[in-house]
Amino acid sequence: MTHLPWHTKIVLALLAFLPLYFVVSALGTKIGLWSWQTGLMALTFGGGVMLLGIEAVAALVSLIMAMIAKPRRNGVLAVAIIGLLVPGAVFVMFASARGTAANNPIHDVATDTADPPAFSAETLAAREAAGANPLSDYQTPLGQLELYEGAAPELAIKSHAQIITDRYAGLAPLPLAGASRADAVAAVAAAMGNMGFKDIRTDAAAGTVEGVAETFWFGFKDDVVARIAENEIDFRSVSRVGRSDLGANAKRIADLREQVAGQIGQR
Repeated sequence: MTHLPWHTKIVLALLAFLPLYFVVSALGTKIGLWSWQTGLMALTFGGGVMLLGIEAVAALVSLIMAMIAKPRRNGVLAVAIIGLLVPGAVFVMFASARGTAANNPIHDVATDTADPPAFSAETLAAREAAGANPLSDYQTPLGQLELYEGAAPELAIKSHAQIITDRYAGLAPLPLAGASRADAVAAVAAAMGNMGFKDIRTDAAAGTVEGVAETFWFGFKDDVVARIAENEIDFRSVSRVGRSDLGANAKRIADLREQVAGQIGQR
């Protein structure tokens, strides 16, 4: 290490600092050191992009200096190339996330768009205490909702119901078939537990099961409810913050539906 050129040492130091920076940005959000806007927008997509740019420039300078140095040292060249590839890969990931957000513009998804399952007073109180987004009417065009101010015209004219129907056509209620409501309630609660949900609550009389899904890195929380009717189970998953959920809620409903179906013997 002591015999490496100064520019290679800088590249290595930045490469070591990058993962630490992003981990602190994410986990700091999770444990409440700062808001999600600071952790995700300011630190990750703001400062993180600047840091990646600095790393790329330093690696490019190191690569040029390594190419003209005599004798040429393959190890120094390799470090410079890695220093360019790492920011490039992260930039590709960021661009992919932007595209995924555009394809999943909402954060509230349900299998019944005409009458989405309702959350209990306890869940609504928890959302309010956390400063969560308000729950939106599924029939109102996005352009009329405060959260979606400035949305593209082609998106602003569509409602949650239309977007869910267009983009998550595979989501559907789960038929109960021969399972009883009590068995279905137990199956949903067990499936939520298997998926790592927290604060799982059942209301046998109302035929509902609720839970909270939390992401590992940033600690983002999504509220999930299943409504067990006489013949089928409907699901709803809603993020507490952000406009786009990157498709997480639709995927979660699909996964939860599959697990419950397996437990009650119904596909």
